Amino acid sequence: MTATDRALDPYLLDDEVVADPFPHLARLREAAPVHWSPANRAWLVTGYDQVAACFAEPAVSADRITPVLSQTPLHLLGPEAARAFQIMAGWMVFVDPPEHRRLRSVFRGAFGPGQIRRNRPMVQEAVARLTAAAGAGGPVTDLVADFARPLPATVAAAWMGVPPEDTADFQRWAIMVGDLALGSVQSPEETENSHRALLDLFAYLRRLVRRRREEPGADLISAALAGGLVGEEVGEDEFVAMLTHIAFAGGETTSNLIAVGVWNLLRRPDQLELLRADPESARGAVEELLRFDGPSKLSVRQVAADFALGDRTLRAGDRLYLVTAAANRDPSRFDRPDELDIGRSPNPHLGFGHGEHFCLGAPLARLVAGAALTDLLAASPRLALADHEVRWQPSLLNRSLRSLPVRL
Repeated sequence: MTATDRALDPYLLDDEVVADPFPHLARLREAAPVHWSPANRAWLVTGYDQVAACFAEPAVSADRITPVLSQTPLHLLGPEAARAFQIMAGWMVFVDPPEHRRLRSVFRGAFGPGQIRRNRPMVQEAVARLTAAAGAGGPVTDLVADFARPLPATVAAAWMGVPPEDTADFQRWAIMVGDLALGSVQSPEETENSHRALLDLFAYLRRLVRRRREEPGADLISAALAGGLVGEEVGEDEFVAMLTHIAFAGGETTSNLIAVGVWNLLRRPDQLELLRADPESARGAVEELLRFDGPSKLSVRQVAADFALGDRTLRAGDRLYLVTAAANRDPSRFDRPDELDIGRSPNPHLGFGHGEHFCLGAPLARLVAGAALTDLLAASPRLALADHEVRWQPSLLNRSLRSLPVRL
């Protein structure tokens, strides 16, 4: 492969691309917004209109589990791995309409504005507690480990109704399941441990669901059960399987949004000062951080039936990467796309997906990230980077910092 070929077909897990994917994606988007990539063995869709069209295209399937199982039958897997795949196959993120709509209907109202607003005091208390704890550790702290990662996990546990005495186990299982789902496990032993964590989390949440039937509270599980669809439209095991996904998905996304967002703001003092001067601008800041350098780089899809996308024909069985990180900087849709502008309006980014698979937990992620930014900046007026070199987690899907040393 020549240097020109590599420039137009970057391997998305190369260290250079992981650290700064945007120049590579911009060259590819300009040359071919729909491109078959031999390096990645997938179609890379990088144009905004093309990505949005794929999110709405019936021939594009979100089911990534069935193709894996078709190549590795369950009887060839160990019992824990087979059961883990069966649970993940029930996650809404891997299910197409109309099944997706049926499963999602269980949470109608549970993610609504009223339910989210009721979480605001709990979120603000968690932000204040973690900000104080991070500041007590000395002049330099790792914002990822001490703040961005534990905050969404703490909120998710409380929001789902996990009792305080179970929170540590819940968070440990959720992190390991996230590593499995996002491809971060590095060895067969880690994979086995993650499979076991998913089974433990499923068993725990099944017990919690049954407890909440008897003792409802002001939490997500109770709100969903109150809708009356669990056991009717959706089986209990289906509901519990979806809860295992919710347990890690929002936490991972929001953690990365906070950490990468703070990193970007600290490197752009003008935008940081705008946010400090007007905390009400946090809502717009969160949307712009999602667009500019959001926590999700791409969504994986499968072509279920041949269809045309622009002048290209995609064939059934092809793998498809909807590269939202590129689409969100498409100059045909965004003015000055490579500039961070927390006042940008309108801002029709695809950071939470689009259409039927738009992220169910987006309202809570917005609430937590907005509170984290405003309260952290208020509590740390001298917040600054302690090291301008950062390390990135090698991930196809996520934009994730390994650590972020800051001075408080």
